[in-house]
Amino acid sequence: MMIIGDRFPSIGFQDEPLFENLEGGIYTIIVNDKNGCSPDTTLQISVIQFPKFFTPNGDGKNDTWGVKGANKIFYPNSSINIFNRFGKLVAQVPIDSQGWNGTYNGKTLPSDDYWFNIQLIPADTSKSPILKKGHFSLLRR
Repeated sequence: MMIIGDRFPSIGFQDEPLFENLEGGIYTIIVNDKNGCSPDTTLQISVIQFPKFFTPNGDGKNDTWGVKGANKIFYPNSSINIFNRFGKLVAQVPIDSQGWNGTYNGKTLPSDDYWFNIQLIPADTSKSPILKKGHFSLLRR
């Protein structure tokens, strides 16, 4: 088996079907027979990650906050809501967007902890929805 992600080159073929310490993202797993008896098989998977912080400073790194590894193909129905520390809704983020940029009504919000409430409904109806609540930091420097 080999795994290929959208953020790094392939890990290479291995015998074990276990891949550890993957970042959130969409990955393609390639399975082939060691004896060459059958054609290669591929499978796309989603590894979900909820970032703990973001830094919207325009440097191209961590400039937005969003769920990594989720898109409309895997989760066609979703809701991502972001709240400030007082419980005020400051953003609703579409699943296929670049993510939240740290603003509310066009105004820059301060460095602080923000909370999220996420519901991801899988396209594969045999799988359970993902319901997640948590928090992250918006860091401005």
